[in-house]
Amino acid sequence: MIQLYKRMQRMRENYVDTLTKLYEYATTAYAKNQYTQWYNTKEGGYTYHEFKQKCDSISKILTQYGIGSGDKVAILAQSMPNWSVAFYATAPFGRIAIPILPDSSENEVTNIINHSESKVMFVSQKLAGKLSQEVKDKMVLIFDLDTFELLKADEEKFTCDGRTSVPTPDDIATIIYTSGTTGSAKGVVLSHRNLTSNVITCYHSCKRTEKDRWLSVLPMAHTLEMTLGMLYPMYCGATVYYLPKPPVASLLLKALKVVKPTTMLTVPMIIEKVYKGSVLPTIQKSPALAWMNEHMNGLMCKIIGMKLKKTFGGHMSFYGIGGAKLDPEVERFLLKAGFPYAIGYGLTETSPLLGYAMHGWRTIGSFGYPVYNVQLKLHNVDPKTGEGEIVAKGPNVMLGYYKDPIRTKSVFTEDGWFRTSDIATVDEKGRYFIKGRNSNMILGPSGENIYPEEIENVINNVEGVSESIVVERDGRLVALVQPMENYIEWDNENVDKIYDFIESWKDKVLKVVNKNVNKSSQVSSVEVMKEPFEKTATQKIRRFKYKESAPTVEQDKKSKKNQKKD
Repeated sequence: MIQLYKRMQRMRENYVDTLTKLYEYATTAYAKNQYTQWYNTKEGGYTYHEFKQKCDSISKILTQYGIGSGDKVAILAQSMPNWSVAFYATAPFGRIAIPILPDSSENEVTNIINHSESKVMFVSQKLAGKLSQEVKDKMVLIFDLDTFELLKADEEKFTCDGRTSVPTPDDIATIIYTSGTTGSAKGVVLSHRNLTSNVITCYHSCKRTEKDRWLSVLPMAHTLEMTLGMLYPMYCGATVYYLPKPPVASLLLKALKVVKPTTMLTVPMIIEKVYKGSVLPTIQKSPALAWMNEHMNGLMCKIIGMKLKKTFGGHMSFYGIGGAKLDPEVERFLLKAGFPYAIGYGLTETSPLLGYAMHGWRTIGSFGYPVYNVQLKLHNVDPKTGEGEIVAKGPNVMLGYYKDPIRTKSVFTEDGWFRTSDIATVDEKGRYFIKGRNSNMILGPSGENIYPEEIENVINNVEGVSESIVVERDGRLVALVQPMENYIEWDNENVDKIYDFIESWKDKVLKVVNKNVNKSSQVSSVEVMKEPFEKTATQKIRRFKYKESAPTVEQDKKSKKNQKKD
């Protein structure tokens, strides 16, 4: 029986090499299963059979208006069941999906549409205001993604000559535009093989079944959620639940109780906020837990871990964390607490998964080992430090950057390995430990490699710190620090008292950090951010925005003094 099961799995793996085959397989094999669902209502979701009917009907409309194989179809919306419909009415029929992150500005949306030459737009009512007149004029069709009503239809294009095709594994399925943290937008071209191979990789990394329930909290336009949160559930016939609004704490807690998810994909910020905003205060307020934290830390973590699992619905078996490095202190707690977290490492350019650590493989600070069917190694290793750039090979590596052969060439080695730009070391067991991004590395006065991420890990564990970045200015290291919510009483009428507290806190941060980092990583000054950092979809801080200057409390103080003088 076991041998028959394994043989069936191999047959499925060999068959699903395009999104078309994934679509046909899933909607046939799991026809009666629920595929998508709002967490709080049965309306608006689809069984796999209903999903196919809806996708096929939308595809026919596209065909009627001349939108055929190779044409670009843009999707601008928050996560919702209809997002999947827009994607599957596009890619399986030979068209190319252009997902756009919901936090993109109107200017960014316009640039993406122009660069991709999209002809159709699926847009939600919430984000319709981001469509410029220039974009509207260029569209053949504009769909209201909440209702699938046509907001625009160019009747001159109603020719019924939109010829679809059955894609091959190496045909383009999607182009994903990302600005990352460097500020320079690029269109990542992913093929059907790239995406389906990574879906199969997901299955080998963590097997999910028809009984599993996903709770979606990340933007579907990001590769992490698209591949692991939309395509992979379809591969195994599972159900995905969506939130009608952004996942603020109150809404998320309600959804966790209702859905009781077995599977979630998140970025580090979510669990780090839970730890700093709930776990730490709980320990600090309870004399018994504070004592246990000091003398019986392991037992205390397990007790809190049991409560944490209940908070997350009580059925969680896979809590995937990706998109950025997890705070070591938070990971240490999760490991001791027995929380079912897993670390995933990858990039948009690799569809995205490259490495992972779960269960007994988890080690603090490491993303573990290469995933199934992917090769990793270090390139240009420094013999003194053992540090080198992670390079990758596998069927999940992108075709290139759209209309950008020079940039494409720059991210591949001469023998065809993809350069991730992440600097890492590998231990004797083959586990990878990322030091930082090559683009973020700061060269010290004596030629040392300084990775700001390592300094930030120390800063982020100082009392009152929510998050931080370290930048170089005039040869000095400057820490920009965002305080935790309500840590500073900004509304206090005694302004001088606020600034005295901030100065005292800055001194504390500076002393703690410089006590725990080496000489070359010493921070010269600390600046306090009053407003949140600007971030990417996976909550990475856009570092390039803060290299020269930033709107800090210090600047605010100077501005108010000048106003008084005037």
